[in-house]
Amino acid sequence: MLWFFIALAGYFFLALTFILDKLILTKSVGKPVVYTFYSTIFMFGALFAWPLGVELLHGVDWLWAIVSGVAFGFGLWTLYKAVKSGEASHINPLNGAMVTISTYGLSFYFLQEKLSVLQICGMVVLVTASFLLSFEKSRKHKGIHMGFVWAVVSGILFAVSHVSAKYLYELYPFLTGFVWTRATTGLVGLFVLLFPSVRKTFKKKKTKEKPKTKAKRYAGVIVVITKILGVLAVVLLQYASAIGSVSLVVAMSGLQYALMFLLILFFTKFLPKVFKEYFTKRELAIEWVAILLVVFGSVLFVV
Repeated sequence: MLWFFIALAGYFFLALTFILDKLILTKSVGKPVVYTFYSTIFMFGALFAWPLGVELLHGVDWLWAIVSGVAFGFGLWTLYKAVKSGEASHINPLNGAMVTISTYGLSFYFLQEKLSVLQICGMVVLVTASFLLSFEKSRKHKGIHMGFVWAVVSGILFAVSHVSAKYLYELYPFLTGFVWTRATTGLVGLFVLLFPSVRKTFKKKKTKEKPKTKAKRYAGVIVVITKILGVLAVVLLQYASAIGSVSLVVAMSGLQYALMFLLILFFTKFLPKVFKEYFTKRELAIEWVAILLVVFGSVLFVV
């Protein structure tokens, strides 16, 4: 059950990452495409692990590495667009539910992954909990909006990335599969350079800038911390997928959203100037029920 605890640690770091992503997108960077550039271009840094014994891939496996990396990059972009237009505590759970459903379907068809009855029940419970956590009634939105559409598209892209990466993990050592599926994400960073808003960030502004808010002043530090946490989370989750079932690791994302919801509640209550989200009493009740379902669903994976 080592994969379970490794995945749990990964999802905790990912919960922190998503909260910081929302903070950056709303108060500092603003444009999802710009944040996508800085989130993907540095993935080429995975190539620095080459001296540690990374092997070259063979034939068509290069295609699957590119598919995994590029799908992951575009998954980030569409997720940032979703989070930009909605509440992180609602958008991300819907995204996770779609990742789980899509990953199970793809891994069952392409990798012939089979789960026990209890594990399938646990997955159904976690997906149900994720959908409940995605229920949104805020000052901006009530019910379905464009952010949810982007979240669904992102979920499918992440699933394609996870399953194609798992395919490579079954053929090559973990480090080899990880490096090539992450380094190719950098191709998305090169692609978004075509957008003027991205290139504009390299130019010095001649006009006098308005006094910066604290979020903008420390934007660079926050981005660095976010990327470190994100890389750590990805490494842990990819390793858990390599040694365990990719469907089960992805299904555990409900734990991430439960942790994220608790962190958001903490910030909203005690540090509203740093991060705050709007909740109705009914919404809170639904979210607590979802958290209990997350705990129950996760238990089914380890019994």
